[in-house]
Amino acid sequence: MNSTTLATPSTATSDARPVHGRRRRSPGWFLISPSVTLLLIWMLVPLAMTVYFSVIRYNLLYPGERGFVGLENFHYFLTDAGFIPGMTNTLILVGGVLLISVVLGVLISALLEAAEFPGRGLVRVMLISPFFIMPTVSALIWKNLIFHPVSGVLAALWKFFGAQPVDWLAQHPMASIVIIVSWQWLPFAILILMTAMQSLDQEQKEAARLDGAGPLAIFWHLTLPHLARPIAVVVMIEMIFLLSVFAEIFTTTSGGPGYASTNLAYLIYTQALLQFDVGMASAGGLIAVVIANIAAILLVRMLGKNLTEKH
Repeated sequence: MNSTTLATPSTATSDARPVHGRRRRSPGWFLISPSVTLLLIWMLVPLAMTVYFSVIRYNLLYPGERGFVGLENFHYFLTDAGFIPGMTNTLILVGGVLLISVVLGVLISALLEAAEFPGRGLVRVMLISPFFIMPTVSALIWKNLIFHPVSGVLAALWKFFGAQPVDWLAQHPMASIVIIVSWQWLPFAILILMTAMQSLDQEQKEAARLDGAGPLAIFWHLTLPHLARPIAVVVMIEMIFLLSVFAEIFTTTSGGPGYASTNLAYLIYTQALLQFDVGMASAGGLIAVVIANIAAILLVRMLGKNLTEKH
């Protein structure tokens, strides 16, 4: 019995070692290597070409001139007349859309969670549906059906009250872009925040009500702290995408009047496809990538800190 008992662990160990060895020699790394290699090529080749174009004089109007210019393209892009307005408009766009989508997203989600009425499921679907509309289609709807100074809905409303219709895209171009993009991204915030509210502990809310807490106190002390992490996720994801907004500006204002609604993405487009300066546009693209990565790193650190503090 003793010999059998002692031999059992030895046998189990000897059986386990080949299994562990087989796991080490598993062909999993070989199977995923083509996809990883393809992904690296997909990322590195365009980046390398952009870096190459950014340090040469590459203007499509002068195809024979492709000399090395170093950081000259970066200097010209940073000192271009549209760079400061483009940066300012990018910050206004990102900040305005984040403010509108987060504030309205929290309020609408809280109201939908607290209210009980027939057709609440249909209302939720309708609130989320704008997120699935293509940006170009959304911009055309707002441009021709809502903001149009003659036949738009707002123009008819202004005329109904005896006021002069406003040409929103000409007089308030950046505010119009912020409204259009906010309408597209608000459903995303509502979707994330409504989902997060489903996990809110109802027993805490009932206990708070029994202690005499009103709806505002429950919202401020229970709902908002519970939504801290979802709000951080919404801010991080939206900011990364909002830095590259292009279709809405191209479809509605074309960056104008002047540089009034030009952001960095549209400025790079004008350099590349309107002025045919591929070198300067490549330099601008790298600058935009650096700015986007800095913003993403800061947001990821803030989100990680938020998650750590909550745990």
